[in-house]
Amino acid sequence: MLTTAELRWFYPGKLPQHVCQWFEQDQLGYLAPAEKREDIYLYVPESDFVGIKLRQGRLEIKWRKAELGDLQFGKTTGKAEKWAKWLCEDANNESFQPQEVIGKKAWVSINKVRTQRKYQLSARQEVIAIEINDSSSDRTCNVEITELEVNRNPWWSLAFEASIDDESPLENLKCVAEWIFKTYPGELESENSYAYPTWLDIVLK
Repeated sequence: MLTTAELRWFYPGKLPQHVCQWFEQDQLGYLAPAEKREDIYLYVPESDFVGIKLRQGRLEIKWRKAELGDLQFGKTTGKAEKWAKWLCEDANNESFQPQEVIGKKAWVSINKVRTQRKYQLSARQEVIAIEINDSSSDRTCNVEITELEVNRNPWWSLAFEASIDDESPLENLKCVAEWIFKTYPGELESENSYAYPTWLDIVLK
């Protein structure tokens, strides 16, 4: 089980060019190559606390453990949450296959193009950019921009996913977000801040 503190925003339409250019600038550190994939979500109406999806041959289940309140970074406000995630894999590739659920009403295909950065928090509370596959520290936070397509409708999302410290569960997330939003070209609103289950409920109603 993996436990994280998360902060997300979703907006309809294509990813704005100025946001894309901002995220690709060199001063933000290492940029992982864009990842294209299709995730298959189980749609559970009016459920904002559980997410279930098929991703690349495995089943992923996420459960919201706590709402951590609103956070503000200049003109940006978002809702932080604590999530637990379980990964279920089948070495024989007999289970968790998209063809088993595609076309069934409760399952929804989401096409994604995701670009990620990863940061480490030093003992002096300094934000340091690291490679996305660097697992040498447990004081990390991933930042991602994702282009989404559901039922031929484009959306985009900006998200932070940070490792948890039981004594200060928001420390990694807050430090990285404060640093990132010093250069963000715009603002993000609390009303657009929620996790994937809420977003699915919005786009599929």
